[in-house]
Amino acid sequence: MTKVAQRLGRQQWFAAVGRKLVPADLAVQRRTGGRIGLARLGGLSAMVLTTTGRRSGLPREVPLLYVPHGDDYLVIGSNWGQAAHPAWSANLLAHPDAEVDVISRRVPVRARLLTGDERERLWHEVVLPFWPAYEDYERRAGGRELRVFLLSPH
Repeated sequence: MTKVAQRLGRQQWFAAVGRKLVPADLAVQRRTGGRIGLARLGGLSAMVLTTTGRRSGLPREVPLLYVPHGDDYLVIGSNWGQAAHPAWSANLLAHPDAEVDVISRRVPVRARLLTGDERERLWHEVVLPFWPAYEDYERRAGGRELRVFLLSPH
């Protein structure tokens, strides 16, 4: 299933449909404690990330793919290849303390934006093999470098 999902993920129509399914995916993950979700159906690692809104100060939830990296989690601000960075990534820049829900396990985390050589190394060694579509999303984003965050439990 994972290989099929990875192939589909590279199609432009997939991103358009995926954006529209985010609210339903969030509701399903919340209701099932993360056991069922669109990404998980494709054999991928998925979480619900809760950030603090940078302007409102209110909790904001978003379902995301993540790449396990030791005890940490890598998340990518692809915004499905749109020109703007996703709101959750700006929230993490303003308020790096957040929470992840991974299969009914809530974990407080601190986010760190990866840059330079560290970002490049993890991008090529870990991120792209997990979800090759990120390369397509970055190209479609019109030159915007996708933000890569390391979420470390604390």
